[in-house]
Amino acid sequence: MDDYYPNISPIRTGLACKCPRCGGGKLFQGYLTVRERCEVCGLDLRGHDAGDGPAVFLIFILGFLVVPMALWVEMRYMPPLWLHALLWGPVIVGVTLVLLRPLKGLMVALQYRHRSTSQQD
Repeated sequence: MDDYYPNISPIRTGLACKCPRCGGGKLFQGYLTVRERCEVCGLDLRGHDAGDGPAVFLIFILGFLVVPMALWVEMRYMPPLWLHALLWGPVIVGVTLVLLRPLKGLMVALQYRHRSTSQQD
């Protein structure tokens, strides 16, 4: 008999970095390495990989947020170039480290959700 798994939101499970099938197990082993198998439901996660998708989305998000802020700071205060680098470098690295993992989890969960039923188990 097949186990029943509820229809869970891929956005909720992906951003929480949880298993896309059961929503209980951890999706990652380490910072960005997708686990081979969910420790709760046993889902084989080896075929689920987000590729470069999260990095591309992150580039767009950072460009949308940081460029206008940097332009505003430049027009308002006109700091030297080295101060821009000192200010925006850590902002970009910090936002990247915070958002990369949830975005990769979201991409893996969406990939799981939109595969055909025969490919999911």
